[in-house]
Amino acid sequence: MTRIPSLAGANRWLNSEPLSPEGLRGHVVVVNFWTFTCVNWLRTAPYIRAWAQEYKELGLVTIGVHTPEFDVEHDFGNVERMVKQLRVDYPVAIDNDYAVWGAFANQAWPALYLADRKGALRYQHFGEGRYEESERAIQDLLGVEDDLVAVEGLGPEAPADWDNVKSPETYVGYARAEGFASPGGVAVGERHAYSLPDELGLNRWALAGEWTIRSQPAVLHEAGGRLTYRFHARDLNLVLAPPEGGAQIPFRVVLDGEPPGAAHGGDTDEQGKGSLSEPRLYQLVRQSGRVADRSFEITFLEPGAQAYVFTFG
Repeated sequence: MTRIPSLAGANRWLNSEPLSPEGLRGHVVVVNFWTFTCVNWLRTAPYIRAWAQEYKELGLVTIGVHTPEFDVEHDFGNVERMVKQLRVDYPVAIDNDYAVWGAFANQAWPALYLADRKGALRYQHFGEGRYEESERAIQDLLGVEDDLVAVEGLGPEAPADWDNVKSPETYVGYARAEGFASPGGVAVGERHAYSLPDELGLNRWALAGEWTIRSQPAVLHEAGGRLTYRFHARDLNLVLAPPEGGAQIPFRVVLDGEPPGAAHGGDTDEQGKGSLSEPRLYQLVRQSGRVADRSFEITFLEPGAQAYVFTFG
């Protein structure tokens, strides 16, 4: 593929009328594949926003292609809310059927493609990093040479502490689950009473209470259900969703059996209290100083919580 392909497969658009390669001629174009629960994309988001603002008047058009990973990301209302919450003010193509993804032969979130003013694809990058190189590529296609934008990521948008990340992305649903340690294993797609093991090894996780482990999420059926993980990283994030209808679910987080204190994440307080109110990534732990193996546990005080994936930073 040498030219920007069709965008006609998008289900709908936000922040713009539908765009096409023909209508984009004369502009340098950034196409950024993303999905709102993806921590890897969240950490690139400050750069995409900054470039979109900095270079718009010089002829840059930035397009975010939202291609969902999880079922809750197919819901247009969820995407529309997160576009506003995450300050994505450039055009967004909703790609629920993976049509634009397929036209680009894309394979990852996040992914960055640059096209020149004639529509030729000139640069691509998958994943995080290479921000200076990517911005220089934008400047080169625009015919400018200037200082790079100043970017500071906050909360889950902050760069990962890669030297201390020793825990992998861990899915909870049975389709991709690894490291599950509750006695008896997974009861696939069935309501089941789970319990915690006597000990939990590094990068192992477990459930307690009545849960159904579905293909994507595990769904809690009773108040007091717990989810625990033995991890090694500065940050622990968990993609969660409330039940249909959107009832808020209070939860409590502990580290090594104690309130997290200063190690609490952006979605908890020092006592570990938080509330599940919408489908998104929740930052539950952010440590400072020395990082060691820790035992994380979250207790949901009402039924209905849906847990999708742990990520770390």
